[in-house]
Amino acid sequence: MIKKCLFPAAGYGTRFLPATKATPKEMLPILTKPLIQYGVEEAVDAGITTMAIVSGRGKRAIEDHFDISYELEHQIKGGSKETLLTEIRSLIEQCTFSYTRQIEMKGLGHAILTGETLIGNEPFAVVLADDLCQHDEKGVLEQMTEVYEKYQCSVVAIEEIPMDQTHKYGVIAGKLVDNTDDTYRITDMVEKPDPKEAPSNLAIIGRYILTPDIFDILRETKAGKGGEIQITDALLEQAKQGKVIAYKFKGKRFDCGSVDGFVEATNWFYDKMK
Repeated sequence: MIKKCLFPAAGYGTRFLPATKATPKEMLPILTKPLIQYGVEEAVDAGITTMAIVSGRGKRAIEDHFDISYELEHQIKGGSKETLLTEIRSLIEQCTFSYTRQIEMKGLGHAILTGETLIGNEPFAVVLADDLCQHDEKGVLEQMTEVYEKYQCSVVAIEEIPMDQTHKYGVIAGKLVDNTDDTYRITDMVEKPDPKEAPSNLAIIGRYILTPDIFDILRETKAGKGGEIQITDALLEQAKQGKVIAYKFKGKRFDCGSVDGFVEATNWFYDKMK
């Protein structure tokens, strides 16, 4: 039922300067694959083959990555390195990639609204590539599509975090709907609250399934925390109608938007490869 996945990829990646001065943060590699490729693979595993990417200035490398490089492929054809392009060629053949630009950086909510032209009037997934998720059986998006099929409303992925970290996340309050699949119906959401004001320690991570009415809500959403249009504020409007489910996903998440998380992910995938 979910056919499209939106990748907001216009941010500057300032926490990784100077590496991201000319290289998109989404193209930073964990071992030999860029972060955004892991996200696309997760979407494909969930049965999604239409990728909508909201990019910005200096992000051309993303488009080039999901395209054929005839010169490179000619150079390595028939050699031992030809197989190194098997995975990316498979994605290029399976998926359709479309792009639009976010002209101004006005927050995640604005980035998602910018992607409306690529999504249209249908439910869709959202992946933030710097949240790298891993599960050996079912990827997080595949788990979430099953939750969406059950509840037919917006779904956000959540995980428990230390209370002193709430200022980094959108944090939810909710009522447990089903403890067999760790789902909550959200009653409140707060963007980056002080630990003393946080409604819980359940934080939203970079995986969403959104219903298309979110676009109309975002158009009416005023700038919030940090002067940006926050997806949390828009989702709260849906939650007031009982139309947002939080799902405590199964698997491991790496915050590759931070240097510590990036190094942790690199070491974890390297150890797994050995």
